[in-house]
Amino acid sequence: MSLRIVVTVKYVPDATGDRHFADDLTVDRDDVDGLLSELDEYAVEQALQISENSDDDVEVTVLTVGPEDAKDALRKALSMGADKAIHVEDDDLHGTDAIGTSLVLAKAVEKAGYDLVISGMASTDGTMGVVPALLAERLGVPQVTLLSQVSVEDGKVTGRRDGDAASETLEAQLPAVVSVTDQSGEARYPSFKGIMAAKKKPVESWDLSDLDIEAEEVGLEGAYTVVDAAAERPARTAGTIVKDEGEGGKQLAEFLASQKFI
Repeated sequence: MSLRIVVTVKYVPDATGDRHFADDLTVDRDDVDGLLSELDEYAVEQALQISENSDDDVEVTVLTVGPEDAKDALRKALSMGADKAIHVEDDDLHGTDAIGTSLVLAKAVEKAGYDLVISGMASTDGTMGVVPALLAERLGVPQVTLLSQVSVEDGKVTGRRDGDAASETLEAQLPAVVSVTDQSGEARYPSFKGIMAAKKKPVESWDLSDLDIEAEEVGLEGAYTVVDAAAERPARTAGTIVKDEGEGGKQLAEFLASQKFI
């Protein structure tokens, strides 16, 4: 018996970099270094753990939608231990929103073949967290989201979702889509052997025509959400210094009250 796992990953701007909007109010990705979204590393890790703990023949495919540089995210996942990668790249994808992204991912997942799709809980740039649910809806399969623990056995995926007051165990019949949180376990660091092995692993490149998607269905033209305006974050102003000469506590309380903090 075999199990086909597809992990959706995203190439995102480095959060420590100086990020800006381009003239069309999309993120200027050429002006900042990118990397594999940290939250997607947890998804890759969970896929690899399922593979390592399974008696079945498991194939882990990583899938991303993005520009040429997005291959760097795939290489990171491959060096962690994924078996192969798929890169969907097309100039007409520029400006695609979450709904359009879910369409592209669904078509790519169906073309690749799958039993289980694993996603991170959100991307570190958009942080919407809706793509796993949208993807499951388009595929017509169950979704089990925001899991801190996940396992696969006897054709079912089981996971634990932790809430503020309690934890619940969820189960779904395969095929299914799951998303995992940053509490699911630390992602492994790629070893030197893994980095070298990743160079020989297959990376397929698809465009919109390969997925039977028309250009007007995606990109800025097909987006359901639009950024109307954006402004630079104002520079930090100098803080208020309270010198404690016996009245420091009172001055601090007055300041907090004036700011409606107390």
